[in-house]
Amino acid sequence: MTTDTVNSIVITELRKSYERVTGSETTYAVDGVSFDVPKGQFVTLLGPSGCGKTTTLRCVAGLERATGGRIEMGGQVVFDVPQKRFVRPEDRPIAMVPQSYGIWPHMTVLDNAAFPMRHGRNRRKGQDIRKRAMEMLEQVGLAPMADRWATQLSGGQQQRLAFARALLGDPEVLLLDEPLSNLDAKLRAKLRQELRSFQEQFGVTALYVTHDQAEALALSDTVVVMNQGHVEQIDRPEQLYDHPGSSFVADFIGSANLLPVQDVSSRGDGGVVAKTDVGPVLCLRSSAGRDQHRAGTTGGFVCVRPEDVQVRAVSPAPADDEFTATVESSEFLGDRLELVIRAADIPITVSARAGLGCRPGEDVVVRFDPATASYLAS
Repeated sequence: MTTDTVNSIVITELRKSYERVTGSETTYAVDGVSFDVPKGQFVTLLGPSGCGKTTTLRCVAGLERATGGRIEMGGQVVFDVPQKRFVRPEDRPIAMVPQSYGIWPHMTVLDNAAFPMRHGRNRRKGQDIRKRAMEMLEQVGLAPMADRWATQLSGGQQQRLAFARALLGDPEVLLLDEPLSNLDAKLRAKLRQELRSFQEQFGVTALYVTHDQAEALALSDTVVVMNQGHVEQIDRPEQLYDHPGSSFVADFIGSANLLPVQDVSSRGDGGVVAKTDVGPVLCLRSSAGRDQHRAGTTGGFVCVRPEDVQVRAVSPAPADDEFTATVESSEFLGDRLELVIRAADIPITVSARAGLGCRPGEDVVVRFDPATASYLAS
């Protein structure tokens, strides 16, 4: 990880613990988390509820005081346990958009937007405040509503106002805590495009929290996948999907078929042959090092995405790299056929072409393409 990028967030071995009321045992909500956010990048903390992503964000904001570790912003240390340094939230170069937007109902749209220029870290004076606020409202499409009460805005408009208000504080870092979660699915998809567009337009560094995998993949330059207070994997969205580093990441990012592995051996071409209940599977992708591919290695999973499972009729007979399965369910979804098939008592989800015509109870022949099959050591 780099630590010399100006105006980035650098988090090193961050820990946040909570003492249990019933005893002296310590529980860590965040346990040894490290990552950085380069200037101008959009980085997302992704994980299930309780994984520590929001606690991490709140520690970055200074709303929570971490138990250990170090946080830097723009090359300046804002939190460090050995140095006993803790910079207050209002003195950090940040702005935050919370899940509820934090729009003040007793103020107009203009006054909400202008608030950080009147009371924030980078204050302005006189007519410059109104001029700057109106320019920003124009950019987010809210200028015609400047004199309305904020409560007269729709959910999507309130989200835009919260974003405009945050930017008017001239932050180096924008923190976003699931700001789209209260919106319906269609509006969420529209506003996430606008959000990314605004972030790129203004060049602000963004740290975003969500449990929505599609949202994280669509918005982010980099995704930090968290689980039980730890970082599981840090990577670009395409890499996370195509090359998950663990069974947790594979299962959490999109949909995945995970077949338990009994034995693993390596091949000269870099591939891995994994023995499973449906038969040997050749995997040209792997999360394990070569030392873990020796003959006799056990454990792990074969991961195959539903769209990468190849299914055909039972004639001709299965080849060496194919096996038979029985269709349990079939759903026609217009552009594709969603199947659940079963082989060796293992259910496998398949996204097949719409004209395949498989019915429940029928047998099919299945093949996993080695180029898209992954061996995951954990």
